[in-house]
Amino acid sequence: MANSSKQSLKQPDLNNKPIARLRAILPAWHWLRHYPREHLVGDVLAGFIVAVMLVPQSMAYALLAGLPPEVGLYASIVPLVVYGLLGSSRSLAVGPVAIVSLLVATGVAPLAEAGSPAYVQLAITLALLVGLVQALMGVVRLGFVVNFLSHPVLAGFTTAAALVIGFSQLKHLLGIGIPNLEFFELLRYAATHLAETNRITFALGGGGILILVYFKQVLGGQLRRWGIRPQWILPITKSAPLVIVVLGTALVWSLQLHERFGVAIVGDVPDGLPSLTLPLVDMGVWRQLLPAAVVISFVGYMESIAVAKSLASKRRQKVDADQELLALGAANLGAMFTGGYPVTGGLSRSVVNFEAGANSGLASIMTAVLIALTVIFLTPVFYFLPQAILAAIVIVAVVGLIDVKTFRHIWQYNKADAASFGVTFAAVLLVGVENGILLGMAAAMLLFIWRSSRPHVAVVGRLGSSETYRNVLRHQVQCWPNVVAVRIDESLYFANSKFLEDTVLGCIADRPEVDNFVLIGTAVNFIDASALETLETLRQELKDAGVQLHLAAIKGPVLDRLRDIGFVDHLGEPYIHLTTHDAMKAIGVVVE
Repeated sequence: MANSSKQSLKQPDLNNKPIARLRAILPAWHWLRHYPREHLVGDVLAGFIVAVMLVPQSMAYALLAGLPPEVGLYASIVPLVVYGLLGSSRSLAVGPVAIVSLLVATGVAPLAEAGSPAYVQLAITLALLVGLVQALMGVVRLGFVVNFLSHPVLAGFTTAAALVIGFSQLKHLLGIGIPNLEFFELLRYAATHLAETNRITFALGGGGILILVYFKQVLGGQLRRWGIRPQWILPITKSAPLVIVVLGTALVWSLQLHERFGVAIVGDVPDGLPSLTLPLVDMGVWRQLLPAAVVISFVGYMESIAVAKSLASKRRQKVDADQELLALGAANLGAMFTGGYPVTGGLSRSVVNFEAGANSGLASIMTAVLIALTVIFLTPVFYFLPQAILAAIVIVAVVGLIDVKTFRHIWQYNKADAASFGVTFAAVLLVGVENGILLGMAAAMLLFIWRSSRPHVAVVGRLGSSETYRNVLRHQVQCWPNVVAVRIDESLYFANSKFLEDTVLGCIADRPEVDNFVLIGTAVNFIDASALETLETLRQELKDAGVQLHLAAIKGPVLDRLRDIGFVDHLGEPYIHLTTHDAMKAIGVVVE
C-alpha cells in the first residue's frame, strides 16, 4: 500500500510535465486561461491605437528597407500574433522598425535591385536567418551575448543610423532621383542637385513633418488646456501618421498632383492576405546574408529587451530575456512564412501600447487583426499616397533617436566610453551600418581589455584599531615596515597577469626591509591559467628574495580551484587567510 500510494502521488507530476513545458514556452497560457474581463478594454484600445500608428509606419519602413509597401503590412500581421503568444512582455509592440529596416537595406542591396522580386526574396530569407539566430540564442540561453553591445556603442550606432535613415529619405522628400550612395556622398549629391527639388513634393513632405511635430509636441498640451478627457488625448495625438496619410492621399487624388506635377505615389498595393512564402535555400546566399542577420538579431533584441524591461518595471512585472529571444525569433520566422521581413520591438509603439492600457499579448493580436482587415479591404486607398508623406513619417520617427544628451552625459562621466560612442558613430557614417557597429563592438572590447589590463591596485593599512584595512592614499592608516598588503581590484587573467607581476616585484624592490607580502583578493572573481602561472612564478621569485607570499580574503570558488590545481599545497595552508586582519595576526605585526 505504501508503494502504491507513493506512485499515486508521483503520477500527477508525470502527467503535468507536458503542461509544465507548455507553460514555460507559451507565456500566453497564463492569460488565456484566466483572462480578467477588466483587461479587455485596455487591450482592445491599445491594439487599435497601435494599429493606427503601425499601418503608415510599416509601409514607410518597408520603403526604407527598399521593399514594396505591402511587405511592411505583411510583416505586421503574423509576427504580432506569434509574439503576442510567446512574448514575456505584456506591452512590447513588435513590427517593422527604422533601424532594422536600414540594416535590411544595407544587407540586401548589394545582392539585388531594390524592390525587385529577387530583393523581396532575399529579405524573406534574411527574416529566416534572423529568426534562426535569435531562436537558437534563446534555446541555448545566450541572451547574455548582447551585453557585448555596450550602451555607448548602441547609443553611437543609433544616433548615426538615425542620421543615415533621415538623409536617405531626401530623395522622397525633395522629389530628386538620388542613387544609393554612402552618407557623405549622398549629402554632396543632394546639395549639388538641390535646384531640381519638386516643390509640390517638398510641400507635401514638409507639411507632413509640421503636422507630425505639432501633434507630438504641441497638441497634447492644448487638449489638456481645453479640458479634453485624458483617455482621449493619447489616441488623438498618436493619430498624426494616419492624419497626414489621409490628407496627403486626398490632395494627390483630388488635384491629380502625380500627373500634373510628377509627385511620386505608392501606386498599386496588392489586396488580400499574404500567401505562404518560402526562403531561398542557397548556402552561398546564406553566407552573404549572415553578417546582416547577426547584426539585426543583436540590435533588434537589444532595442526590444531594453524597452520591454523598462515598461515592465513600471508595473512590477518580469521579462524573461531568453524567452524574448525565442519569441522574437519565432516572430521573424512567422514574417518569413508570410512575405514579411525582419521585425523587432519598437520604442515609440511600445510606449503607446503601454500608455493605452495594454495588459497582455491580446493587444498585439488585436493590432494584427486590424492590420489584416486593412490589407483585405483598404489597400486600394493607398494608391494615391505620396511617398513624401511616408518619408515624413520616417524622418520624424528617427529624429528622436539622435541622442546628443547621452553623449554629453557619457563624456562627463568617462572619456573612454565617450570614445567608443564616437568611434561607433563615425564608423557607421564612414564605412556603413554593419561594419560601423562591428567596429564599435570591437572598440568597446578593446577598451574593456585595456581597462582590465591595468586594474586599480591599492596598498592598504589598518584603520585605527579596527579590523578594517583601507588605501594608504585615502586614509590615515597604520602600516609596518616589513609587511606590504596590496589589494588588486580586478579578476586575474592573461591581459593583466604581467601587470600583477610588475606591481608585486616593484613593491618589493622599493622596500628592501619587507619580508611578507599579502595579496588581497576581495575583488578577484576568477584566475585564469596565465594568471595562475604568474602566481606560481611570483611565489618562487618572492621566496628567492626572502619574502613570504600570503593570500587573504580569496573567494571560495577561486580558492577551490587553487586547491584543486595544487597551488595551495605549494604555498602552504598557513599562508592562506580568511581576512587581511587574520593575515596580519599570523605574521605577528598585530597582537590581540
